[in-house]
Amino acid sequence: MVMFLFLVVALAVVVAAVTLAVVGGGENGPLPEAAPERLQDSLPPDRPVSRADVESLRFPLAARGYRMADVDDALGRLGAELAERDARIADLESALAGAQAAAHHVSMEKPAREDQQ
Repeated sequence: MVMFLFLVVALAVVVAAVTLAVVGGGENGPLPEAAPERLQDSLPPDRPVSRADVESLRFPLAARGYRMADVDDALGRLGAELAERDARIADLESALAGAQAAAHHVSMEKPAREDQQ
């Protein structure tokens, strides 16, 4: 019973001390509001994103994980750049296929001309 009373008194003292520290704040008043963390090194806006940019990207922690706006912005940017690169690759592959078909067509006509002579 004595131990239980000691624990209750100790708990009351701790709760009172924490309450006074937070609410009273001593000479400085209440605790100031903490500024939310912002993404420091975002993806570069003036050039395409490189692998090193993605590997160095670190999102600041928020109350429930990461700030959704920062993550959404980064993923949106990466998605847009990947779509651009995919379209460019498709254009280049199409141009290459056309050039190969034209070269094949020319090489097929050349022996036919030689046979006619």
